[in-house]
Amino acid sequence: MFMTQHSLFRFMLALAMASSLPLAVQAQNIAIVNGKPIPKTRFEALLKQLKAQGQPDVPGLEAQVRDELVMREMFAQEAERQGLAAMPEFKAQMEMARQGILISNMFAEYQKKHPLADADINAEYERFKAESKSRSAQYRARHILVEKEDEAKSLIEQINKGGKFDELAKKNSKDPGSKDKGGDLDFADPTAYVPEFSAALMKLKKGEMTPSPVKSDFGYHIIKLEDTRETPVPSLEGMRPQIVQRLNQQRLGKFREEIRTKTKTDYVFSFDKDKAAVNPKP
Repeated sequence: MFMTQHSLFRFMLALAMASSLPLAVQAQNIAIVNGKPIPKTRFEALLKQLKAQGQPDVPGLEAQVRDELVMREMFAQEAERQGLAAMPEFKAQMEMARQGILISNMFAEYQKKHPLADADINAEYERFKAESKSRSAQYRARHILVEKEDEAKSLIEQINKGGKFDELAKKNSKDPGSKDKGGDLDFADPTAYVPEFSAALMKLKKGEMTPSPVKSDFGYHIIKLEDTRETPVPSLEGMRPQIVQRLNQQRLGKFREEIRTKTKTDYVFSFDKDKAAVNPKP
C-alpha cells in the first residue's frame, strides 16, 4: 500500500528529527567512550587553561587536547572498573583537590569583585617613591686595582703630581671590567662593593681620591669618587605589575583573616601560639 501525501510528510519529518538528534548531541561532545560522553565544555576548559599557562596555540594543539581527554576518560573508566574510586586514599585526594579548586575560585572571585582602583595603585607608588628617597645615594667611582701596596702608593704619588687617573688605570689596573674604561665603575649602590671598598668610598667627597691604598681580598685599590646621585625610582608603569601583585596579596591576606576570625573552631594555630609566647599576657 502506498502512503498518502500527508502520511509521507509526517514520516519524512520524523525521520529528519531522528537523524538530527545524534548530530545535536555530538555537537555538545567531543567523543563518547563506552557510552559516556566527553562534553565539549571540558575540552574548552582544558584548552583555555593550557593557553593561560603559556602553551602556544600551535597547529595540532586542539587535536592533542582531544586525544588527552579521551585517553583520560579511558584510563579513568578502567580505574573505576578496578574499584580504585572506592579506596580511602582516593577519596582523601579527591577531597583535597575539591577544596583546592573551591578556594582558588573563591579568591579569584573576590579579586574580580574587588578590583584595584587607579587611586590605590598611585598611592602605593607614591609611598614607594617616598621610601626610595630615604635610601642611600648611588656613587660613581673609579678605581685602580693592583696586587702590591708599594705599586698602589707609587700610582697615588703619580696622580698627586698631575698624572691622569683614567690613563694610569688603563695601563696598570688588574680589574678587567673597568680597566679599559679608565677604572670607571658607573653609578652603583655602595653596598654592591666589598666592605673595605664601600667604607672608603663613602668617606670621600666628590672629586676626592683615597690618600692611601685600600686593601681587599682582590688586592690594593686606589679609589676616586666622581659623582653621587639619588637612587633613581622606576616609573609608575614599570612598577605597576609589582604594585598590583603586592596590593592584591595584601587584600587577599585581609580577606583570609576575616574568614579566620569569624569561624568557630577549637583549633589553635601554631602562629597564634608563637605570638602568645613572644607577647605573653600580663
